[in-house]
Amino acid sequence: MKHLKNSAKFTIGEQVRHRIYGFRGVVFDVDPEFSNTDEWYQSIPPESRPRKDQPFYHLFAESTEQSPYVAYVSEQNLVLDEDDDPISHPEMVEYFDGLEDGRYVPRMLLN
Repeated sequence: MKHLKNSAKFTIGEQVRHRIYGFRGVVFDVDPEFSNTDEWYQSIPPESRPRKDQPFYHLFAESTEQSPYVAYVSEQNLVLDEDDDPISHPEMVEYFDGLEDGRYVPRMLLN
């Protein structure tokens, strides 16, 4: 029996934090369920491997240990980021027009 797809808990522009590793990020895309490679999935240690039948988020991420990067994270491993400091990632200017009421405003794309 196929599970009903979950609706995403977080939306484009929200600041989130990884609940285990603590890095922060801004959501710029959402997959309704896992949509990456099996190689990527298998690289996660089995004891912390997330379920595939949940939303996965593409994040512009930052951490104190490395330069800005793009992360792909399961919903079960994210929490809202309570930190008011803005996220600093060089690619964000292509996707967002700035911060408003604690959320990044998606840039309107012109056709």
